[in-house]
Amino acid sequence: MPNKSHEADVAFIKALAELLNDNDLTELEVKRDYSADDALNVRVSRKQKVITQMAAAPVAAAPMAAAPAAPAAAAAPEAASEPAEDPASHPGAVTSPMVGTVYMQAEPGAPAFVSVGDQVSEGDTLLIVEAMKTMNHIPAPRAGTVKRILVEDGAAIEFGTPLMIIE
Repeated sequence: MPNKSHEADVAFIKALAELLNDNDLTELEVKRDYSADDALNVRVSRKQKVITQMAAAPVAAAPMAAAPAAPAAAAAPEAASEPAEDPASHPGAVTSPMVGTVYMQAEPGAPAFVSVGDQVSEGDTLLIVEAMKTMNHIPAPRAGTVKRILVEDGAAIEFGTPLMIIE
């Protein structure tokens, strides 16, 4: 009997690994209680150092290139002469406290919570991160001006992803 349970557990773990890959997840944790003294705790995760670094660059670079529409020609030589700055290391960076999906407005068709150039007070809602069907309002950690928005509406984000710069 223990052998059948072991085989079922192995099949369950393999199914979790497939679920992890099929849904492009980085980590999955499950606890199964069979009886009072028999349980199975499984944590399946994978490293994504290279993929995470590659994903962070386009997210940060795309809004920077799209933000200045008129003075693009003047900004290009400055950007080429300076090394690329990591938005996460900026002192005014607001980073994501969780993994989820970013929403820039309360509901589709509603105005965005903030735009570039807006003045915000400490505690003002900047955006929403949906995690596990829960809408989490992300407050401004300090008062200031929104200088850059580094994520797009509906984008999937990881913990620590820079969301915007407030100075």
